[in-house]
Amino acid sequence: MGTPGEGLGRCSHALIRGVPESLGSGEGSGAGLPALDLAKAQREHGVLGGKLRQRLGLQLLELPPEESLPLGPLLGDTAVIQGDTALITRPWSPARRPEVDGVRKALQDLGLRIVEMGDESATLDGTDVLFTGREFFVGLSKWTNHRGAEIVADTFRAMAVLTDHPYASLTLPDDTAADCLFLRPGLPGASPFLLHRGGGDLPNSQEALQKLTDVTLVPVSCSELEKVGAGLSSLCLVLSTRPHS
Repeated sequence: MGTPGEGLGRCSHALIRGVPESLGSGEGSGAGLPALDLAKAQREHGVLGGKLRQRLGLQLLELPPEESLPLGPLLGDTAVIQGDTALITRPWSPARRPEVDGVRKALQDLGLRIVEMGDESATLDGTDVLFTGREFFVGLSKWTNHRGAEIVADTFRAMAVLTDHPYASLTLPDDTAADCLFLRPGLPGASPFLLHRGGGDLPNSQEALQKLTDVTLVPVSCSELEKVGAGLSSLCLVLSTRPHS
């Protein structure tokens, strides 16, 4: 989302994908997903998009829902973006690999440089990757293997720090970091924003967040989509189409 220094994290666009009916039934593509309240999931997703656009001032791009891709709204899993480069991931589940196609096209249309993962032995989940401005933390998991982490390092020519623990534990307690997005929309004189799961979703996170006095906190809920493994970091991709310093 930026390069070390003044431009770190400054964003101009957010990309999301609509919630399909197949996610509500839990039957799409034979995914065996838990059934959820579709109307509530769509409502929460709409609120997220509204806050990205209206509260944070980002240009919002929404891909249409696809019934054959029940987990398509978790598009943060499909790419790792830093600066003007987007690494298109290779999801661990073959059923999820078609999700990258629409994301790739959208990022190409925005002018990003697209890098593909050509190694079929590699798997990578975008939300297993955290860029600090100096290095990448890559969580090795069921979804991301060592070869996938190596490709992150090779793509961005940076140090990749591998960890067997979720990167959430590196920043906030109670595994809440995956449910936060730190954004600098690039507005002159504006403090950065921290988009986070509100107290109704994660009450144990509030004490930690309240210690952050130099950011504007923007609460949002995704309690229904959480049932299928969604955190805020997986529900959107944020990026900049502006030149990076």
